[in-house]
Amino acid sequence: MSLFLTIALVQIIALMTPGPDFFFVSQTAISRSRRQAFFGVVGIALGVAVWAALALLGLQLLLQRLVWLERLITVAGGVYLVWMGSKMLRGAWKAPVTADRPRPTLQQGDLATLRAGFFTNLANPKAVIYFASVFSAFLGNGVSHAARWGIWTMVVAETFLWFGIVAALFAMPVMRQGYLKLARWIDGFAGAVFVAFGLHLVFARRA
Repeated sequence: MSLFLTIALVQIIALMTPGPDFFFVSQTAISRSRRQAFFGVVGIALGVAVWAALALLGLQLLLQRLVWLERLITVAGGVYLVWMGSKMLRGAWKAPVTADRPRPTLQQGDLATLRAGFFTNLANPKAVIYFASVFSAFLGNGVSHAARWGIWTMVVAETFLWFGIVAALFAMPVMRQGYLKLARWIDGFAGAVFVAFGLHLVFARRA
């Protein structure tokens, strides 16, 4: 039980540290709707499910042996984040947002938002580092098969609950009213953050 509590604590700390996932959920909730944001949360949770499953199957060992694969994943994630951030920056310079004409941001449609959340998490540098190192370090040979997949379920559920709370908070009317006044700045800041994350991934640690 102590292992579960330890991983739960480490996971929530990792989730609470702002990154691409947080900015994606908050920006979607504040600029579009709670429903759209929750679809994005589902996508992020699915991304975490993939990373956690890979960690359980030996992601750390694989990346240690195939350094080029780690670099390929990193660059691909960086390119995706730059692309998404560029779309947000372009949207920030469109016509002003008003109460009767909200700004369309990113992709439209529930499934499109789910996919965006999924790929945002897969491209998240925090996810790659966390699951390939910190998370994997807790999964020694002494951890049973049942415990491993119990941990997998807990991590996915914790991710969904945390970002569900973030989506609910940022979709509150007072937050949305504030967004209408500062839409360009909020969209522009979120887009710049995505681009910065992406460029860091593409150019960091290049030989």
